[in-house]
Amino acid sequence: MTDSETTDIPHADPEAFPDGEKPQVVIMAAGLGSRFGGVKQLARVGPSGEAFLDFAIKEAGAAGLGQVVMIVRSDIEADVVEHLRDQHGDLPVVYVRQDDLGPPRDKPWGTLHAILSAADVIDRPFAVLNADDYYGARSYRLAAECIDRLVPGRAANVAFEMGNTVPPHGAVTRAVCRVSEGTLTDIVETEGCQRNEDGTYSAGGRQVPADTLVSMNLWCFHHSVLRDLAERWDVFLAANAGDAKAEAQLPTIVGQLMADDRLTVEVVSSPERWIGITNPDDLELAKKSFADYRI
Repeated sequence: MTDSETTDIPHADPEAFPDGEKPQVVIMAAGLGSRFGGVKQLARVGPSGEAFLDFAIKEAGAAGLGQVVMIVRSDIEADVVEHLRDQHGDLPVVYVRQDDLGPPRDKPWGTLHAILSAADVIDRPFAVLNADDYYGARSYRLAAECIDRLVPGRAANVAFEMGNTVPPHGAVTRAVCRVSEGTLTDIVETEGCQRNEDGTYSAGGRQVPADTLVSMNLWCFHHSVLRDLAERWDVFLAANAGDAKAEAQLPTIVGQLMADDRLTVEVVSSPERWIGITNPDDLELAKKSFADYRI
C-alpha cells in the first residue's frame, strides 16, 4: 500500500448528526471466544435467558441512548438475530458483519477494525462496548452524560476500579489508565492484574491501589473520529497484513491519537462491578450474579 492509498471505508458526514436523535450504541459481538469454547456473546446468564448484550441494550436504552448497531461475524449473524428477536421483539437493530471489511482472515482484526466495519452506519456520537461484558446501569448513565459533552477531537471512557474487575483468583490483562484532573494521560495494556492472597492488588508485577482505573472498552466517541481511525487502520494494516495474529485494539489507537494531540479523552469512574466470562468456569459465577436481576 502506498502513502497515497487509503482503505475504502465509507462513513457518514461528521456534520450530519440528525437533530433530536439519540446517540447510537455500537456493540462489538464478532469475537471468537476461543478460551470460552463457544459463542460467549450469546451465553445465557440472566434469569430469563438474557446474554450480556441484552442487558446492554436494555440499560443503555433506559439511560437515553438510542439506535443499536450490532457488529457480528457472518457465521453467527443468524443466531444473534434470532436471539435478539426472542429477547427484544421488534426492536430495530442495525446489523453489520465485521468480516465484510477486509482483508479476510479467520481471526478478527481487533476492536479498531470492528468499529470501522460499522463506519457507514454511524452517523452521530456513539458509545461502543463489548457484547460479552456487563457494565451496569450506572455506567450507561455516565456514558450518556459524557456523550452530551462531546465535540470533534474529544472522547470519553467510562473506567472501572481494578478491584471491581479482577476475578477472585487468577490474573487477567487490563488497560490501566493514568488520569490527571479527569483527563486520560496514558493507557497501557497490562498483564498480571490480580487480587493477591492478602487482599491487595497488583498489575504487571507491582502492587497498585484497588481503585486504580482500568478501561473495559466502554468508550464514547464523536463520529468525526472515524476519519482518524481509518487513517490508523491503514498504518496498522501496512505493517501487519501478513501477521495472522496481530490485532488493532482501541486502547492502543486511542493512545496514538492522544500522543499526536488529535484526541483528548475524558475519564469518568463507574462505581459498578464489571462482570465477564473468559473461561467456561466463569459462566456459573455470572449466572449467580444475575439470579435476582431486574431492570
